[in-house]
Amino acid sequence: MSEIFIGDYKAEARKAIKNEVLQRALADLQNRFGGGTALAYQKLPEGPDLRLKAHEIRAKAIANLDVLLETLADNVRKNGGQVFFAQDSHAALDYCLQIARQHNVKLAVKGKSMVSEEIGLNSHLLDNGIEVAETDLGEYIIQLAGERPSHIIAPAIHKTRKDIGRLFTDKIGISYTDDPPSLTRAARKSLREKFLAADMGFSGCNIACAETGHIVTVSNEGNIRMSTTMPRVHVAIMGMERVAARLEDHDILLRLLCRAAAAQNMGTYASYIGGPRSAKQADGPEEFHLVILDNGRSRILADEAFREMLYCIRCAACLNICPVYGKIGGHTYGHPYSGPVGAVVLPLLAGINKARHLCQGETLCGACQDACPVNIDLPRMLLALRAKLADGDPAWGVERASSSEKAVFKMWSWMIRSRPAYEFLLRMASLGQKLFPKSNGMLRRLPAPFSGWTRHRDIKPVAGESFIERWRRGL
Repeated sequence: MSEIFIGDYKAEARKAIKNEVLQRALADLQNRFGGGTALAYQKLPEGPDLRLKAHEIRAKAIANLDVLLETLADNVRKNGGQVFFAQDSHAALDYCLQIARQHNVKLAVKGKSMVSEEIGLNSHLLDNGIEVAETDLGEYIIQLAGERPSHIIAPAIHKTRKDIGRLFTDKIGISYTDDPPSLTRAARKSLREKFLAADMGFSGCNIACAETGHIVTVSNEGNIRMSTTMPRVHVAIMGMERVAARLEDHDILLRLLCRAAAAQNMGTYASYIGGPRSAKQADGPEEFHLVILDNGRSRILADEAFREMLYCIRCAACLNICPVYGKIGGHTYGHPYSGPVGAVVLPLLAGINKARHLCQGETLCGACQDACPVNIDLPRMLLALRAKLADGDPAWGVERASSSEKAVFKMWSWMIRSRPAYEFLLRMASLGQKLFPKSNGMLRRLPAPFSGWTRHRDIKPVAGESFIERWRRGL
């Protein structure tokens, strides 16, 4: 079953803001990666304008997605692999379970994959008697803790080393330590046993290349390479949008991905996979399966307002710069996607009304677009989602979020277009504000429905005389 869900945004945000450990971790993450990504773009041989070229590449790929996916599938099959097009999460899960049962799989290892989180792969396999071990260190920690990732590339960012030390003592039986190298060695020892015993390996796909019929996975730990080469069967799951037409395009996207994700010129391990091992190869799986997942993406593709969201390569650069994510963290958004990308994708996948707080909670400052390696206009799509909430949209099943709010803004629109009405409103506000408490010349509290603005901040009062009135008096 799909594991897309939206929690209580406001309650989770309050909890995150009060969590001092999380606040320090998020600040450190953004300080390291936010500025580092911008500098990495500057150091590209082509300069930061390569992002604009990448935008064009992604636009052309999405415009020709049907042809590219068919070409990719044909070339994977020529390489000896098998391809399955999954319309939704249920079809993808059924296929994965079918392959596992064909090979009598008892244990599977998995590289970090957000799309597998999206479809609920782990829980589905566990429910059917198949153990699944996450092998990315952060994901391994989260799995042991029974929690969900809070960041695309740093899933355990909310955990301290003391938390991890206590967790490892409880779950894998080591003596307590909060020394990072010792904890890493303990995880490596535990996971190595999993790698050696696993019958099946799962991975995601960072970018696929239609021309050559391969996928690429990127990691800094080598765990994905171990997960995809040691077991007898490798199943890769990719969102259908994650494809480039040519190897030249693929190269540009890969270089930008590594810089955007972690301010690196290149990830430590980049694996190109297109099929099972040949008779001459010592390493690799006996079978390679590529699952190409739709799960709502076709609906996004069909809507010109949101099609650009399919350009995303899930690097997390927008999370690493977003001032909202930097305060409320990943768990506030729901699961599996967070930050500005989650604020657009989750409403489109889970329901715009259901996930309305996500798109309404972003600042529209534009930092996400500046950081994005393919220059996606996330602020435009956030506004498009807000417009649907304001007016409703039967095509997306959206009901108007607030009729009273709509009426207020209609009245406001009329007032600001009528000079006499606007000046009358200013005079009334100037007189009415005298009834409200002040401190140091600032209004401390406003009445409902504006009380939210002054719950945690003061606000400047309306001037006793407007600029136009002063202008008329020649001042």
